Amino acid sequence: MRTEISTLGEFGLIAHLTKGIKLENESSKYGIGDDAAVLSYPSEKQILVTTDLLMEGVHFDLTYVPLKHLGYKSAVVNFSDIYAMNGTPRQITISLALSKRFCVEDIEEFYAGVRLACQQYHVDIVGGDTSSSLTGLAISITCIGEADKNKVVYRNGAKETDLICVSGDLGAAYMGLQLLEREKTVLKGEKDIQPDFSGKEYLLERQLKPEARKDIIEKLAAANIIPSSMMDISDGLSSELLHICKQSNAGCRIYEEHIPIDYQTAVMAEEFNMNLTTCAMNGGEDYELVFTVSIADYDKVSQIEGIRLIGHITKPELGCALVTRDGQEFELRAQGWNALRKK
Repeated sequence: MRTEISTLGEFGLIAHLTKGIKLENESSKYGIGDDAAVLSYPSEKQILVTTDLLMEGVHFDLTYVPLKHLGYKSAVVNFSDIYAMNGTPRQITISLALSKRFCVEDIEEFYAGVRLACQQYHVDIVGGDTSSSLTGLAISITCIGEADKNKVVYRNGAKETDLICVSGDLGAAYMGLQLLEREKTVLKGEKDIQPDFSGKEYLLERQLKPEARKDIIEKLAAANIIPSSMMDISDGLSSELLHICKQSNAGCRIYEEHIPIDYQTAVMAEEFNMNLTTCAMNGGEDYELVFTVSIADYDKVSQIEGIRLIGHITKPELGCALVTRDGQEFELRAQGWNALRKK
């Protein structure tokens, strides 16, 4: 069944998609249904705001990305930005521009993914907009969060001798993307053949349905650790570390042997004849956290499951480098995702 969006109109579509949404955060005073949402935060909190614009053909390919997964991922990547500031996401607004090839059922699938993410992370949908598009699907999501005034973590606080840590493992999302792109090319024009992804489920999940590291933020808080700087890994570890070092006026050394990589990532990189370390350093879309902590927190942070120490901050004049397993140093370069790079 296909229901044309024009049969509902803009306001009818919004009402249809947001039916039954209940607010669960105390700071959400009034949500969908008026000219603006009403939020109220206590004075001891800082309000955090982040936004993402996702364009079809640039950030996602609907050939292999299910709309429900896209909705989930669109929300989660915004939550990740709030966690990267050591905060808690509370509300989101969602704006969509839709071409005529999309029907009501398509957008229901997208919204189902967004709503699932919001349920999982206890975030309220408080507004948004819809419009027509001549070029496919465009998604704009704004996320609002909160953090204690004395616990907000920026990119610019890294200091010499601080330890560099990452959560989870790196490179899996990038290898999942390579796998999907390969199968798209191989099966182009073949309608009745399904690709075999057995044994590669982890890579696909990391690409199609990433998770924000709320658990790591909670573990750091429980251990009474406030990072000196932090970012989420959306564009690649090299790129994020260079941001931290530039804004902190510092250098860094990270060690190849300590970079956490999953077994499936290693197998896939070998199959594609790609350098595994390059994939882990520059792949992006892992949405793990890279952060620095004082060396005084070494004992505490090294005992937290899911966190790996990969290096340390140095004087700025020493630059930013990767130390290989055989002791060679290579300058870090931002080779990860850049939507505005010339093709």
